[in-house]
Amino acid sequence: MNKTLLSFFILPFLFSLPVHAEEVIIKFATLAPEGSTWMKTLRAWDKEIREKSDGRMRFRIYAGGVSGDEKDVVRKIRLGQLHAGGFTGVGLGEIAPEVRILDTPFLVESSEEADFLYRTFEKYWEDIFRKKGAILLGWSEVGFVYVLTKRPIQNLYDLKQTKFWMWEGDPIAEATFKSLGVNPIPLSVPDVMTSLQTGLIDGVYSPPLAAIALQWFTRTKYLYHFPLTNACGAVLISKTFYDKIPADLQSLLQTSAKKYLNELTRLSRLDNQSALETLKKNGIQILTVSDRSLTDQYRAAGRKARESLVGRVYSAELLSQVEKALAQHRSTLKR
Repeated sequence: MNKTLLSFFILPFLFSLPVHAEEVIIKFATLAPEGSTWMKTLRAWDKEIREKSDGRMRFRIYAGGVSGDEKDVVRKIRLGQLHAGGFTGVGLGEIAPEVRILDTPFLVESSEEADFLYRTFEKYWEDIFRKKGAILLGWSEVGFVYVLTKRPIQNLYDLKQTKFWMWEGDPIAEATFKSLGVNPIPLSVPDVMTSLQTGLIDGVYSPPLAAIALQWFTRTKYLYHFPLTNACGAVLISKTFYDKIPADLQSLLQTSAKKYLNELTRLSRLDNQSALETLKKNGIQILTVSDRSLTDQYRAAGRKARESLVGRVYSAELLSQVEKALAQHRSTLKR
């Protein structure tokens, strides 16, 4: 009788206690090394979602490529071993090849133009990634990509004589070098430094900040100040995993992503500018392009490369839409 009465009074009390849902741990991988602006921003983002979710959601971060190259990360996300990642265009292209149009050579000429393309085609990119099983949380631009070499490059002949690295399996880099008449050496990112040291390659391409972070600049002497491209980057999360996250935490993740990834792009642009100065102070000579006919040749090679990728990476319709949108945007700015 006493046990019955006890249960009568205690059970309602127990059911009234708050129920704590299982903690959402997002396993997040990136090539960015600890101490970089990327990682500092990601840590701040992680801190905010922990606090605003009252400890219900957080990141478990695998930095510095410990989870492998970007292709490895994509594979592990598909297997459910990881949930999200910060990617350059190479990784993004493993999921949605169409997005690589943003990485094509000599397409955009300023950060403002890059922002215009992100903004104008945002819904298109979101839908493409969703269909491929990923949620686009936001863009995190890698930055303008420059050529760094051991020997000076003054013209196309010098370019063709250089033993360039090419990110293994990257169709954009392959098309770019082919349009310029260069035969590159395909390697994964972790193999680049050793190959520079041994002389297997004597030329790389990279944003200034990445060239410092990866220490590639220590094995080169010159930077060619005419960017090949503006490299895109983004954060993606598995749709399968995302759909299991409670709605309020999904909203928190989306809102905070926009805040921190916009800030990351802003900081990355500032850091890349500062990195150029750092490279100069460390003995890297900056070579400029003053010959108009040479820049015209490069841009013509860029158009040839973009056209060669139609049907393999993206459609002719998408290429036409992007180029027309950019041309109209430039025309509007000139008025």
